[in-house]
Amino acid sequence: MDKNTIIGFILILAVILGFSYLNRPSKEQLAAQQRYLDSMEIVRRQQQETQAAQTALLQQQTQETTASATTPDSVIQNQLHEQYSSFAVAAQGTEESVTLSNNLMELTLSNKGGRISSVRLKNYTDYKNLPLCLFDASESSFEMIFITPNNRVLTTNDFYFEPIATDSMQLTMRLHAGDDRYMDFIYSLHPNDYMVNFDISMHNLESELSPLMHGLNIQWKQKLRQQEQGRTYEDNYAYLMYKFMADDVEHLNPRKDDIFETSNKLKWIGYKDQFFSAALIADNYFESTKLESRYLKNDADYLKEYYSSTTLPFQIAQTNDVKLHFYFGPNDYALLKGYDKTFFNGQNLELEKLVPLGWWVFRAVNKYIIIPIFDWLTSGNMGLGLAIFLLTLIIRIVLFPLTYKSLMSSAKMRALKPQIEAITAKYPGQDNAITRQQKTMEFYRQMGVSPMAGCLPMLLQMPFLIALFMFFPSAIQLRHESFLWANDLSTYDAIIHWNFDIPLISGFMGNHISIFCLLMSLVTILNTKFTMDQQNTGQEQMPGMKWMMYLMPVMMFFFLNSYPAGLNYYYLISTLITVAQTIGFRYFLNEKALLVKLEANKGKMKTKKKSGFMARLEEAQRQQQALLRERQKQQQKRR
Repeated sequence: MDKNTIIGFILILAVILGFSYLNRPSKEQLAAQQRYLDSMEIVRRQQQETQAAQTALLQQQTQETTASATTPDSVIQNQLHEQYSSFAVAAQGTEESVTLSNNLMELTLSNKGGRISSVRLKNYTDYKNLPLCLFDASESSFEMIFITPNNRVLTTNDFYFEPIATDSMQLTMRLHAGDDRYMDFIYSLHPNDYMVNFDISMHNLESELSPLMHGLNIQWKQKLRQQEQGRTYEDNYAYLMYKFMADDVEHLNPRKDDIFETSNKLKWIGYKDQFFSAALIADNYFESTKLESRYLKNDADYLKEYYSSTTLPFQIAQTNDVKLHFYFGPNDYALLKGYDKTFFNGQNLELEKLVPLGWWVFRAVNKYIIIPIFDWLTSGNMGLGLAIFLLTLIIRIVLFPLTYKSLMSSAKMRALKPQIEAITAKYPGQDNAITRQQKTMEFYRQMGVSPMAGCLPMLLQMPFLIALFMFFPSAIQLRHESFLWANDLSTYDAIIHWNFDIPLISGFMGNHISIFCLLMSLVTILNTKFTMDQQNTGQEQMPGMKWMMYLMPVMMFFFLNSYPAGLNYYYLISTLITVAQTIGFRYFLNEKALLVKLEANKGKMKTKKKSGFMARLEEAQRQQQALLRERQKQQQKRR
């Protein structure tokens, strides 16, 4: 092994050691992770013991029902106290439900575990036109785990809480521990809002909870219902999201089972569907979190199953309540953005990122241009069909200077078509391909025309195109809004359905044909034909390009067939506007006068210094031509 190799290995080792040192967890992260692992170890150790004790208790209760009245009660109470300590007074009861509601939603709370067992949104329905329920008792669970001084692991789902109603929008669920000792879950709604305050208050429980308990472990599970007609498309927009305290919002993979664990602090955890979300928000932060998303591909009623295990910082000696918040509501950008100025002023909550608007460039276009215009158009109860039409028209007017440059570049190419055909005829065949290309580029330079001049304006329009592609599927304003034959602009407008899968096709376009998508594709094909008929020479040199231009609209039909009708309607209107602009431009532009102007510039361009790009391009062409000549000489020698 030589000296250089040894130095290389030493440097690699130094980089690895340095990277490990710089990325080591902090003392706080290590302590939080250790507390989490300790709690989970106690839970795992006690799980079988708890289950066995509950089974024995049930058997004991069954056996003692035929015995005397005093003996079974004393036996049961002793067993309950052994298992649950002072909380044994809440270990028996009958499950009951209590309702909280405002004008936007209705919550059902169960006294078993003191949890929210179901949520119904009053102003929305699902794709079957039934009242929209985010989840019910059989589809969700929410429990809090705590530890007694004798290291018994207890969970709130083992106990029956006492409901104490303040009014129709506030309820306290109280877990008794005897002798004026209790734990309160306080739920509070607000008028005209989807936010729910959830406060946890401890009263005289210092002797009932372990002094070694430094956090309250929360375990939250929910199965995500299918709420929209297009399941495949809804799947893509349903994922578990989470917000770091000092960082961005992330999400788990929506297309497969995924698990994420972190010791970093989180601000909120969100269970997101295409248009609705359930989010748990900490007034302070979560730590030592494990998140899981399970993809229910073959389940007819559910899309995903989400699970979260996280810890709230907690000391039994503290007197302040632990404060959390639930959000149960629509993924409405303006509504979610507004929480940064109301409930969570100054906390940079970023709940609006539950609405996917694309990468930061496209999100900025949506945030500062598309959404304000769309909100303005729909603020006056304007029909969604007309609003989309006007939005498309406004965007195309704003982008018209770029479109004009692209059309003008095409017009110049058409005006020079006879001269280009003459060059092609003068240097025919494959052997003259490089010379023909070189002469063509030299001619364009003399005339002051760049074949690439029309491409840059088109590229500059791409951020708007992609931003709108992200906006329409996320706009809840389109949900269940009809226009023409489309009953719901937020999903596909099928004219034909079939009940069997077509190999390689159904996976892309589904088992239906959407009208707006079909019309958009047909108009795009006609526009392509019109454009190709007017284009400059060069198609003879690249006949495959013509077929590619026709193939693209067909491919887009298969790709967009399951996308929302509102999106395809926008593409249809945008394409029709493109056709109108192209025809209008051809009608008003005098191409003969344009050719005269180009000819007048010819002399000026001869003396104009070549750009660096053109010089490099011509040099590359000369080198390629020299290489081709060398190859031809070698082939002639072999013969």
